[in-house]
Amino acid sequence: MNLDDTIVAVATPPGAGGIGIVRLAGPQARSISMPMLRLRQELEPGRAVFGELIEPGQNDPQAGADSGTELYSSALRLEQRIDEVVVTYFARPHSYTTDDIVEISAHGSPVVVRHIVELALERGARLAEPGEFTMRAFLNGRIDLTQAEAVRDLIESQTLYQAKVAAQQLGGSLSRRLGPVKQMLIELIAFLEAGIDFAEDDVSVPASAQILERMARVRAPLEELAASFAYGKIVREGLTLAIVGRPNVGKSSLFNRLVERERAIVTSAPGTTRDLVTETVSLGGIPLHLVDTAGIRGALDEAESIGIRKSHEALTDADLVLAVVDASQPKSAEDEQLLRQVLKRAAIVIENKSDLVSAAAPWVEKYPELATGDVSSLRTSALTGQGIAELRALILRHVSGGGASETGFITNIRHQALLRDTLAALDRALGAVKNMLPHEMLLLDLYSALRPLDEITGATTTDDILNLIFSRFCIGK
Repeated sequence: MNLDDTIVAVATPPGAGGIGIVRLAGPQARSISMPMLRLRQELEPGRAVFGELIEPGQNDPQAGADSGTELYSSALRLEQRIDEVVVTYFARPHSYTTDDIVEISAHGSPVVVRHIVELALERGARLAEPGEFTMRAFLNGRIDLTQAEAVRDLIESQTLYQAKVAAQQLGGSLSRRLGPVKQMLIELIAFLEAGIDFAEDDVSVPASAQILERMARVRAPLEELAASFAYGKIVREGLTLAIVGRPNVGKSSLFNRLVERERAIVTSAPGTTRDLVTETVSLGGIPLHLVDTAGIRGALDEAESIGIRKSHEALTDADLVLAVVDASQPKSAEDEQLLRQVLKRAAIVIENKSDLVSAAAPWVEKYPELATGDVSSLRTSALTGQGIAELRALILRHVSGGGASETGFITNIRHQALLRDTLAALDRALGAVKNMLPHEMLLLDLYSALRPLDEITGATTTDDILNLIFSRFCIGK
């Protein structure tokens, strides 16, 4: 991939639309685009200019062949025009890639947009590789790797909350959080390097207690950040929630309440649902993948047997289970068997049809074992809507583990794996200090802890270490 090439690509989704944008980036972006444009005024950095898309070579002959900057004139032949466009010019280095960038906004006809790309290719541009604009931004130092990854997350956002989180990471929130921690680790490395390499200049080797104290300050925020991935993964990928229970307890009605439309068929006859019914909704900005399942009981026929098997599979695969029971009926063998399963995992026991019972003690009190483990209980009525708002709030509490801020968590599995590598290296370093190994061996572990952080935020060079040594220590006066 040659960074000196001028590249071109369509910057809007495939298909017809109101607007179609073609982006050119590189040293020849302006000279390639100008012959196909007839503009009302000169291009200026950061300013949108109205004009026309024309066939190259049909400009006013009095204008320069490559200038393309003659003023728009109604006297010019209209048959030369292909489309009306808005052109925006971003001069280097003040652009997304730090190259010269020209963006041509035409009407979103696939024919017109494709023709713009073809005209640019004919004049020497190269078709951009997938993600090449963002890769150039990274390689040219415009963004770091975490911000480049956040671009993809922002594009793929399904909810506004996901978009906000991705935008914060695109703004460098993760890099800003890791920056001070990484700096403390670099300072510790420089501290040890100075004590080893410049002992003749009266730079003392740090004591073990001091090393351990500095390592603890590095480790604590990294552990907290790594632990946040459980919530961050749900924010990015969503939560799968399976609604299970015996037939005719109101699973499909509850499903429809959460979806807020009649998605699943509801009848008074038990066993209406024979297959999995799925729907994705947004709950608190988090994608919630709801799965309505067949009623769990002794199957009456082969079709119901297959549906019940799928219900057990959905229960096993779900991140969170809604175990629905009928509050108006005594407990059954199927209820007891289901509760024994959900007690082993994150679940909410729903006493549905609460509109049919009095204010007597909750049905779920018959199962004191529910007071332990990651299981909650709630009374609802899918018919009247009672308890549905409380159910949504309870689901969110399960998702966030009691609450999480909008910043300060990681959503990328690559980042989580690298943080775990850093923590593992710090553990080895801790063992080296406690076993009184030579400081040279300790440094190997500390450098191993630094490398994964470099893969997240960017490399630390030898010059960074040396500059820190000489700026913090009076070596040789």
